[in-house]
Amino acid sequence: MDIYEKLDNLKNNIKELQSVAVAFSGGVDSTFLLKVAADVLGREVVAVTAHSSTYPERELNEAIDFAKCRSIRQRVIVSEELEVDGFSDNPVNRCYLCKNELFNKIEAVAREEGARYILEGSNYDDLGDFRPGLQAVSEHGVLSPLRDAMLTKAEIRILSRGMGLKTWNKQAFACLSSRFPYGEKITRERLRMIDRAEQLLLDLGFSQVRVRFHKDVARIEIGQEQFGKMLDSEVREKIYKEFKNIGFMYTTLDLKGYRTGSMNEGLAGSV
Repeated sequence: MDIYEKLDNLKNNIKELQSVAVAFSGGVDSTFLLKVAADVLGREVVAVTAHSSTYPERELNEAIDFAKCRSIRQRVIVSEELEVDGFSDNPVNRCYLCKNELFNKIEAVAREEGARYILEGSNYDDLGDFRPGLQAVSEHGVLSPLRDAMLTKAEIRILSRGMGLKTWNKQAFACLSSRFPYGEKITRERLRMIDRAEQLLLDLGFSQVRVRFHKDVARIEIGQEQFGKMLDSEVREKIYKEFKNIGFMYTTLDLKGYRTGSMNEGLAGSV
């Protein structure tokens, strides 16, 4: 099945739903899903965007701007994961605790808005990683149209570019809690440290970044194609000084570079 057949299937599947609430973070996948849903169902779509300390303000603002510019109905809700029992202890099922809380709140919005179904933006590639959040998706009866249409991240980027979506080449994003090793306490202060550190790297021109938290050590992941930029002495010195001001005693560069789910690499055989 080619990419455009998958897109047609996606549109047909969404059309049958009649009215939907879309969990919308402003990332590549959820933006593409919201755009397709809005094209197919028009005013029978409401975007639901969660505001919490685990997501940077820039992501929230981008999501709000996208919906506003396209006259898509949007509800912004507060979903503070740190208030969920056990979440801040950062257990292996942290993402389940987060998604369970989120979908409870989206269900309430969907009822208020008269939306028959809730959609979320997992893609076909997400089946290949450890993602406990998908358990909450299943338990709440939330639909994953991109996965059902077998659309991969690469295909979503291609289609997004064809639709003129600025997110087609946006860096992959996961909530800031994913920067911590399992069992490492998550606090608002530590989340702010990660947010500030990653924003600095983005401002310096690094396009795909993660700053992993290892107590007083910051482990930087960037695309291998940008390793050369890190060799610039002025860039390195600025990063070192600013990271120290943020609160990191040491700053390291991960030689394997950026990859999704690097904090899951030590879970093999344990889950």
